[in-house]
Amino acid sequence: MHNGGQGEFPKTQTMQPSRNHLSEVLEKIQDRLIYYRDIGIKEFYGKLEESMTVPKKHKETLEDIRSDIGDCTRCKLHHKRTHIVFGEGSPKAKLMFIGEGPGHDEDVTGRPFVGRAGQLLTKIIEAMKLKREDVYIANIAKCRPPNNRAPEPDEVATCEGFLHRQIATIQPKVIVCLGSVAAQNLLKTERKISSFRGQWQDWQGIFVMPTYHPAFLLRNPAMKKEVWDDMKKVMELLKKGDKK
Repeated sequence: MHNGGQGEFPKTQTMQPSRNHLSEVLEKIQDRLIYYRDIGIKEFYGKLEESMTVPKKHKETLEDIRSDIGDCTRCKLHHKRTHIVFGEGSPKAKLMFIGEGPGHDEDVTGRPFVGRAGQLLTKIIEAMKLKREDVYIANIAKCRPPNNRAPEPDEVATCEGFLHRQIATIQPKVIVCLGSVAAQNLLKTERKISSFRGQWQDWQGIFVMPTYHPAFLLRNPAMKKEVWDDMKKVMELLKKGDKK
């Protein structure tokens, strides 16, 4: 329809309720719902309450964390790595072992602790009447440092958040830190492993047992007794289920 050359039709103005008015309406609705609940009309109120509940976010899985890591290039260790060594074992493990970082064999296979030191760790686990698939094994760093050097502070800082998420997802009862690098970085201490090896520590409410690294035991077989003493403490705690 033409408007006789007087331009476009004027737009209809929509009345917008004021914020104060909306607030008053919502308060009245809330008061009425509380009234219905208080006089015994619970079915309606309960259904409304249920419909207003925000769905809970699903619990993070190890697969979620691995997906977040992706083909990681966050630190310089990615330049020479072959594989990211994420970790392996039971996602519901009560016992978790944390080492320093992948070595040559781990870098090639993408699995933690599969070289000579890893074979010794497997023997220790089996001596504890467990299997590798019963525990979870991971490292402070997920990529091999050049020449098997210790991971540097910036590399640890980049990687440790993923390890912390793994721990939170698995929720082990006990963590065994294998060697100085693992213990110092997890517990944020500069103490030498020899000064607190075999002494229970705490990390966010989880029992932590620092002990020697299997690679150290290969060079110093006489120290195997000390590590076995530490593992007996771990076995006893897991068996008793006592709190500190």
